[in-house]
Amino acid sequence: MKYAFIKAEQPHYPTRLLCSVMGVNPSGYYRWLREPLSARGKEDVRQQGLIRHFWLESECVYGYRKIHDDMRELGESCGKHRVARLMKTAGIKAEIGYNKRKQVYGKPAIAAPNRLQQNFYVDAPDKVWVTDITYIRTYEGFLYLAVIIDLFSRKVIGWSMQSTMTADLVLNAMLMAVWRRKPKNEIIIHSDQGSQFHSNDWEAFLKSHKLVQSMSRRGNCYDNAAAESFFQLLKRERIRRRIYANRDEARNDVFNYIELFYNPVRRHGYNGGLSPVQFEKAYFLKLGTVY
Repeated sequence: MKYAFIKAEQPHYPTRLLCSVMGVNPSGYYRWLREPLSARGKEDVRQQGLIRHFWLESECVYGYRKIHDDMRELGESCGKHRVARLMKTAGIKAEIGYNKRKQVYGKPAIAAPNRLQQNFYVDAPDKVWVTDITYIRTYEGFLYLAVIIDLFSRKVIGWSMQSTMTADLVLNAMLMAVWRRKPKNEIIIHSDQGSQFHSNDWEAFLKSHKLVQSMSRRGNCYDNAAAESFFQLLKRERIRRRIYANRDEARNDVFNYIELFYNPVRRHGYNGGLSPVQFEKAYFLKLGTVY
C-alpha cells in the first residue's frame, strides 16, 4: 500500500521525499516498480482469471460456492473465502433472487390427498415427480411453461410451452416425461390445485400410466417447493425480469436453459454440487446399470 501511494503521488513530489515520509527504502520502492506483484499477488491474478472463466461459463449466475466447486474440480488449491474475496475484488457477482412471496396456509386438498407432505427427499429416480406452471412475459403476450421434475435429481424430464394455459399444456409436458422415462412402477405426481390438474383428461392420463395424484393444500406454495424453486432459478438466472420480443424468442431461450444448461451442466446444492444429469449417472453407475 505504501509503494502504491508513492507511485500515485510521484508526479507531484520527489520520489526520495515520498520514500522518507512513508518510511521506506528507495531501493525497495524501485524494486517494487520492476515487479509490483508478490508471488501471492500473481497467484491471485491467475486464479481470478479462472474464476471469471467459470462465472462466464455459467452465464454469469454462479456464486462463490459453485465456482469454488469448479475450481476444486480443476485441481486448484483454494478455499471458499478466497474465491469470495477474489470475486469481490473483480466485481463478479452471482444473480440474486426475487423477494419471497408471502406464505398463505390453506385447507387440505380435496381433489387428491397431499401424499408428499413436504417430504422432498427421494432415494431413487421415478418415484416422485412434481409439476407446476409459470408464465413468461413477451410483447406478444404471455408464454406459459409447464414442467415435470423428478424429485430424486431435480431433473426437468418433461416440459411444454403454449400461448394459453389449458389442460393440454400440462398433458404435453407429462407425455414428454412418460416417453423419456418409460416408468414401469407406480409414481406419485404432485401438483398444486390449479384447474389444469382437475381436468378429466389429466386424471384419465394419470390412471392409464400408473401415476398417483397428489396435491398441495390450497394456497400453500411450500407444498410444491421443488417446482417453485426451479421457476425461481429460471427467472433469476435466465429471464432476469426482461420482456421478450415474441414467444418464439422466449421459447428458444427457455429450451436452451433447460436442455443445454440446467439439466446437464448447472451444479445443484441438493445433488452435492452435481448437475441433475451427472447425479443420475452417478446413481446408475453405483448400481452397475446403464443410464
